[in-house]
Amino acid sequence: MVLEGVNPFPKERVDLYCRKRWWLGIPLGEMLDRTCDLYPYKEALVAGDVRLTYRQLKEWTDRAAIAFLELDIRKLDRVLLQVPNWAEFVFAYFGLHKMGAIPVMCVPRFSQREMEQFCEITEARAWIVPRRFEKIDYLPMIEAFRSRPFSLKHILVAGLPESGGDLPEGTLSFQELLSQTDLKRYPNDYLQPFRPDPEEICHLMPTGGTTGLPKLVPRTHNDWLCNVEYRSKAWERSPRDITLIATPVTHNMAIEVSMNPAFLTGGKVVMISSTRPREILEAIEKERVTTTILAVAQVQQILDAPELDRYDLSSLRVIGTGGSHMPPDVIRKIYDRLKCKFFNVYGSSEGPCAQTRLDDLEEAVFHTVGWPICPYDEYKVIDSIGNELPRGEEGELVAGGPTIFRGYYKSEAENREAFTPDGFYRTGDIAKFDREGRMVLTGRRKDIIIRGGENISAREVEELIISHPSVEQVAAVAMPDPILGERVCAFVKPKQGMKVSFDEIIAYLKGKKVSVIFLPERMEVLEEMPLTNVGKVDKKRLKEEIIKKLKKEGKT
Repeated sequence: MVLEGVNPFPKERVDLYCRKRWWLGIPLGEMLDRTCDLYPYKEALVAGDVRLTYRQLKEWTDRAAIAFLELDIRKLDRVLLQVPNWAEFVFAYFGLHKMGAIPVMCVPRFSQREMEQFCEITEARAWIVPRRFEKIDYLPMIEAFRSRPFSLKHILVAGLPESGGDLPEGTLSFQELLSQTDLKRYPNDYLQPFRPDPEEICHLMPTGGTTGLPKLVPRTHNDWLCNVEYRSKAWERSPRDITLIATPVTHNMAIEVSMNPAFLTGGKVVMISSTRPREILEAIEKERVTTTILAVAQVQQILDAPELDRYDLSSLRVIGTGGSHMPPDVIRKIYDRLKCKFFNVYGSSEGPCAQTRLDDLEEAVFHTVGWPICPYDEYKVIDSIGNELPRGEEGELVAGGPTIFRGYYKSEAENREAFTPDGFYRTGDIAKFDREGRMVLTGRRKDIIIRGGENISAREVEELIISHPSVEQVAAVAMPDPILGERVCAFVKPKQGMKVSFDEIIAYLKGKKVSVIFLPERMEVLEEMPLTNVGKVDKKRLKEEIIKKLKKEGKT
């Protein structure tokens, strides 16, 4: 069955990838079950107070699948999955896969605005959400959703009672649903008829866009599992690995690099909901973690933590970072202070992925993101008119192959711009290949700000601020930051005779229920915007200006 709004892989490509065995030809739920059958008594998941073997994990994910069916959630139905790094996320994610529904991956800090868009565009049938998580109280958003004419039939609340708060009116406790599902009432093969076809969509993943709100990336079981398999091989994963997840599990970096490779290879997953260095260090020591991938900012905070030397990190074999540039001097500190290997990682929700390897020389790790993880994907660097460039020359990086998606969900206009005429996905990154074929990233074509690994659309920030009644013109640019890589700086030109302050803009955006992702962290007021020769805002000049100011203030 093809989900409406999705561009399927051409039949000749499907035949090729299956014939070559580049695709495993199984859905994700079956992937997990095979590992559970192989290692039934091996510890699989640690999340808070929950510790489960693979056999127990299979039981809980089966319970979730049956619970969804009993709620009349059916094949290809979309379910908004906005759960933090809790065991319930794993139960829901694989439970949906086992009965053919499609999780829509939503990070916990998405606001009402983003969630309403996802609900409308996907026509979601259910929403799994906490009552409370850290400082976020979801009750106002839950009540707002219940009063709107959405397609939602069920709101399932995760994390009760541990997260605090009562069960909101008109909702169901997800944990109670699972606990009340008695597997003894069902035959062992009960879920088999609901098994999705591997060519069907396994999830929809939001990604930062250059226009509008985040777009949704549809991934099939086949092409996603291809990413997972070759990431596992490139990372040299084994059943003995203990993987720490300390970034949002609904984000591509955590689920593609950490969770799914671990469950494919029979390793153990340790999930913590905190992103703070102290809790990360405690988890590494307590659980004898061997591998993890973190945001650049998290690694820098760990290295600078005054208590670092008090923890036993001797189990750590390799650590990786992705999402933004990792300075070579910080990589050197990893070698010196953490005494482990480092992977420079490149990847996106759309499928293109690369990384350095365990045996790479330091220079390759310092200055490249290594080779593509899947040797059967094809990468090219092209010039402005689409001609392929030779090694060593810079151009736009484009990609195609068995791990690369075929187009955004319900986005025909954007898809026309996202692909070359011969079907290669335009990554928006400027890159070149060195003599050995390693990838060197040198810039970005798309107007994206990468804050701590999070892609933020500059245009989206601008469209939000320009709606303020006192603002005539706005330009959002990336300003360098030693911890997060980049932060959002907004240059604002007020309307004639009006004034506007940073605090006023922030209060205005918060009043519009804008996610913190899109809140600028600095604002500069201008009488006139600098323009290029063709009349466009000169963002290069604005970036240079903010860099000069930061240097003058001693902040770089």
